[in-house]
Amino acid sequence: MTAATYDLAIIGGGIGGSALATVMQRAGRSCLLLERTTEFPDRTKGEWIAPWGIAEAQRLGVLDVIASARGHVIRRHVSFDPARDPDEVLATPTELALLPGVDGPMTQRHPDACQALFDAATAAGADARRGVEDIAIGLEPQATVTWRVDTGTHEATACIIVGADGRNSMVRRTLGFELQKDPPHHYFSGVLVDGADGFPEELQAIGTERDVHFLVFPQGAGRVRLYLGFGLDQPKRFTGPEGPQTFVDAFHFECMPASEALASATPVSPCATYPNEDTWVDVPVRDGVVLIGDAAGWNDPITGQGQSIALRDVRIVSEVLQASDDWTAAAFTPYVEERRERMRRLRFGASMQSAIFNEFGPDAAARRLRAWDRMEAEPELSLPVVSSMIGPELAPPEVFTDDAWRRVLDD
Repeated sequence: MTAATYDLAIIGGGIGGSALATVMQRAGRSCLLLERTTEFPDRTKGEWIAPWGIAEAQRLGVLDVIASARGHVIRRHVSFDPARDPDEVLATPTELALLPGVDGPMTQRHPDACQALFDAATAAGADARRGVEDIAIGLEPQATVTWRVDTGTHEATACIIVGADGRNSMVRRTLGFELQKDPPHHYFSGVLVDGADGFPEELQAIGTERDVHFLVFPQGAGRVRLYLGFGLDQPKRFTGPEGPQTFVDAFHFECMPASEALASATPVSPCATYPNEDTWVDVPVRDGVVLIGDAAGWNDPITGQGQSIALRDVRIVSEVLQASDDWTAAAFTPYVEERRERMRRLRFGASMQSAIFNEFGPDAAARRLRAWDRMEAEPELSLPVVSSMIGPELAPPEVFTDDAWRRVLDD
């Protein structure tokens, strides 16, 4: 068996892997792109790109590709609560054109965005393979990848292997990278609905009522991705054949006037439940390999940072790869250091958002209102939460400290 040779062997053809293959192939570097699935699945998440992620896509030159997959721009945000007048909430939305040249976050089906980027990588000249099985990797004496398809077993060598293969990364596990984890603090479920034409298309909404935290992200033409956060004592709340409909039925909210349009919509996706937690790899590189996206650790999904994180990873890693032919682990030190601090700040912001919105009962409701009052009086206190929109690097470091936490949330 003769091994083909590439500059990069990228394991995982989702957002991060396909975006990196597109960028590097356009830069004249040969890429092998291996994707396990023959059709990207709906995993109920990864369907909202923050404004700072849109800015990363622009810098990478792939925003047009992502937008072509029915990308829908959301321009305003509202936060509902039983203690707030819903008419006043709707009359005073937050405008989401928060960064120069970015009109707001973008939503779409995650499988559609993945497919668009995979096609772009192929069009750029990457050797993109699907339906691959039994992938195995090695780094000695050089980076090597083997895999199997219906036609037999294949082998390739590369200057570097990129692990872009998601939360259960084979690359991370095979090479012994340690995944750090914070304890999960609640569950999240998501469902895509169609026929929700009564909900404003350019308005995203979040809120807390009863024992759930709800999030609403329109995708245009009556399609909306809905999420619910709830307690760790209810892992089976939306499981089983009736799960999607039970989930949609839960969207009868008194504090959100347009919720009836959502509760009467038709579920058109699976309903998956997963624990919300933060994870990270302290040093996601070593000689011959680099991890990006969820393979290198993910942020608590309550703030929807997954795609933005992956696109930032691609941008920084691709800059290192294009800067010189030194692709040793030491060359990726800027990536390691930036990602470590980025994920720390995003963990802080997600924890604060969860403490505000995803805790239930009278004490939690009082804490939520108190936090809002304090952030309104001192806008800089809201920066840990706002950083999920503008990017964590734009907020000063002092807002990601225990003192800032106490000023927002302590009694």
